[in-house]
Amino acid sequence: MPAIQPLTEQSSKPSIKPQTKQTDSQGWKAHLTLGFEKRSGKSVLASRTQCGPLTVQRPFYPEGDVCHLYLLHPPGGVVGGDELHINVEAAKQANALITTPGATKFYRNTGKLAKQIQILTVLNDSSLEWFPQENIFFDGTHTQLTTRIELEESARFMGWEINCYGRPASKELFNSGKVDTKLEITRNGEPLLLDRLKIINNDALQSPASLAGYPCFGTFIATHVTPQLLEKAREAITGIGGNQQVGITLLDDILVARCLGQYAEQISTILKLIWMALRPEVMGRDACHPRIWAT
Repeated sequence: MPAIQPLTEQSSKPSIKPQTKQTDSQGWKAHLTLGFEKRSGKSVLASRTQCGPLTVQRPFYPEGDVCHLYLLHPPGGVVGGDELHINVEAAKQANALITTPGATKFYRNTGKLAKQIQILTVLNDSSLEWFPQENIFFDGTHTQLTTRIELEESARFMGWEINCYGRPASKELFNSGKVDTKLEITRNGEPLLLDRLKIINNDALQSPASLAGYPCFGTFIATHVTPQLLEKAREAITGIGGNQQVGITLLDDILVARCLGQYAEQISTILKLIWMALRPEVMGRDACHPRIWAT
C-alpha cells in the first residue's frame, strides 16, 4: 500500500482513531468519513475521520479547482467478517473526483459475510465523481456491497461500479458463494433508482435473466443528462468492437449505462468513453484522467 501523505495545508487536521485489529473471528470494522468544501476558490478535503485500514492519499489538483483523491482499501483485501463503511460529502460548490489505485478484492471465506457500505452525499451546486477500480469477488466469497447516493436538487454526480465474479484473466470461475449488490440514488430524499443484483453460485451467472455467462458487469450513472446527451453517449461507443454487451438508457435526467464483458478492462474502457463524452456538459469541464489510471 502506498505511504499515507499529509493533507494539504488548506485541509483541516484529520481525526484518526487507532488501527486496532479486531479478533480474527470478527474481522476489520473500518470507517472513513470525508468532507469536501470550497475554500478560497479551491475544493479541499476539509475533514477526514478514519478508523481501521481505510485511508486516503494526499489530494492532487491536475485540473485546477477539482480535488482528485485516491482511496486506499485494506492491503490484504476484504475477508469474511470485515465491515467497511465509507461516507463522502461534497458541500456547496465543492468539486471532487475519487478513485482507487487498484482493484478491491473480496476473498473466499467460510460463510461469514463481508460488508462494504458506501454513502455518497452531494449538496447543491457541488459535484462528485466516483470511479473506483473494479471489485473482484473470489470464488467462495460471501459479500454484501451497498452504495447509496444522496443528491440535492442541483447536485451533479457521475460514477461507476465494475464487478468481476471470479478471476476470468486467470481462468478462475465463480462457482460458489454469494454476492449481494445494492445501488440506491435519491434526490431531495425521493428515490430515483433502486437497483439490486444477487448472485448465488455459478447458476446465477449463467442465467439469461442475470449475467448470461459474462463474468464482469459494469454500471455507469450520470445526472443532468438530456436526450441529446444520451445520443452522444451512445455515439461514443459506436464501433468499439469486442464481444461485450452495452445498454444505455435515460430515467428522467439520470443516465444509466450497463455493460457485460469478459474482463474488467473491457468494461472500464467503455465506461471511460461514456464519461469522456458526457463530462463537458454534465460537469462543465473536459475529461481529465487521474494519473493513477496510467500506471
